[in-house]
Amino acid sequence: MSVNTGRVVLGGLLAGLVLNIGEFIFNDFVVGTQMKAWLAAHNFAEPTGKFVATAVGLTFVMGIVMVFTYALIRSRLGPGVNTAIVAGLITWFAVYLYVGIINGVLFGFTVNMIGISIVWGLVEYVLAAIAGAWLYKEA
Repeated sequence: MSVNTGRVVLGGLLAGLVLNIGEFIFNDFVVGTQMKAWLAAHNFAEPTGKFVATAVGLTFVMGIVMVFTYALIRSRLGPGVNTAIVAGLITWFAVYLYVGIINGVLFGFTVNMIGISIVWGLVEYVLAAIAGAWLYKEA
C-alpha cells in the first residue's frame, strides 16, 4: 500500500491545528506568567511576531510529520487509535521529551516547569495524532 499524500497533509494540518491550539493555551495561560518572569530574569526579550509565525508554521509541519509517521506504521500496527497514539508518542519523544529536557537543563528551567511541559506535550501530541489519524485514509 502506498501513502496517501493528500490525506497525510489534510490530517497533518488538523494535527498541527490541535498542536498550535495546545501551544497557545500552554504558553499563554498555563505557564505564561512563569515564562515572562523567567525571560525578564535572564534579560531575554519576549518572542516577536516573526518567532510566533515561525513556530506556528513549523508546528503545522510537525502535524504533517506526525500523520506521515502514522501512515507509515499503520501497515505494521493496523489502523486506529492505538497506532495514532504510537505515532503521537514517537513525535512527542523527539520533540517534547528529548528537546524539552535538553533545553530545560541548558536554560535553567525548574524541574516543575520541565515536568509540566513534558506532561502537557504528552497529552497534546497524543490528541493531535488521534485527530490527524482520524482524517487519514489509505490511497
